[in-house]
Amino acid sequence: MITAVIEIGVNPVAFLNVRWYGIMVALGVAIVVIWGVWQARKKDSKFNGDQALMAALVGIPSGVIFSKLLHVIDNIVVAKFHPEIAASGGVIDYTIFPMQIFSGNGLSIEGAVLGAALGIWIYSRYSKLNYGAFVDAITPSIILAQAVGRIGCTINGCCFGLPTNLPWAVAYTNLASEAGNMLGIGVHPTQVYEIIFDLIVFGILLALRKKFKPEGSLFAIYLSFYAAWRIGIDFIRDGNPFLFSLHQAQVVGIVILLVTVPFLIIKTRLISKDKQAVPEQNTNE
Repeated sequence: MITAVIEIGVNPVAFLNVRWYGIMVALGVAIVVIWGVWQARKKDSKFNGDQALMAALVGIPSGVIFSKLLHVIDNIVVAKFHPEIAASGGVIDYTIFPMQIFSGNGLSIEGAVLGAALGIWIYSRYSKLNYGAFVDAITPSIILAQAVGRIGCTINGCCFGLPTNLPWAVAYTNLASEAGNMLGIGVHPTQVYEIIFDLIVFGILLALRKKFKPEGSLFAIYLSFYAAWRIGIDFIRDGNPFLFSLHQAQVVGIVILLVTVPFLIIKTRLISKDKQAVPEQNTNE
């Protein structure tokens, strides 16, 4: 057994059956919504507050649904090709236990972001919402919300890394945590790694705002950063093989890069300082 220097014994249950993870996820969603409304109130905004709120009403459920869908697909594929993992309780075979789909467990950050983006895009097709301008405006808040959500993961004892003897290894000791058979074993605090990464990217995205064309480029940059991060970090993160021994998040990350990198290379360009100084006309007045 690898002994950890840092022990996390915090009870992941805040009160009743409400876990700190759920509270942090809700706080993260609130950050994105509030940020969107704040951006809508700016003089040079290309969308208004009503559009921002409607986008939230569409994006939140579509994000949850798509996130859950990716989780279900992941579990079914793993159970199909790695029955030993399903037998050990590592995954739920939803083809056998379909009602478990409606449990609160199993949400994917990538699925949530992509699902919300898809839902808002569909909404924009039937409204006057400037999709590219909107997603660019809220992009920094998305990565900030992810950092807050990972605080919940850290307390919850989920999304941790592989065993390690590094001096900053952590071990979960509370029986209510999601660490399972890894209780008391030193592991990489991959949640903390991601919090640091998210905050760095948040600063980068703030610095890059309104410096690229076409609209939607900042969102594509964010997707590229996070996809590359998940491909790398998942090599030291606990998880199940999905395809070619890669985790589902890594496979999704590769697909995202195959889309966003060509877009950024072919379409995206820097805006000169002179053009940045001239505000574009608000088309949503």
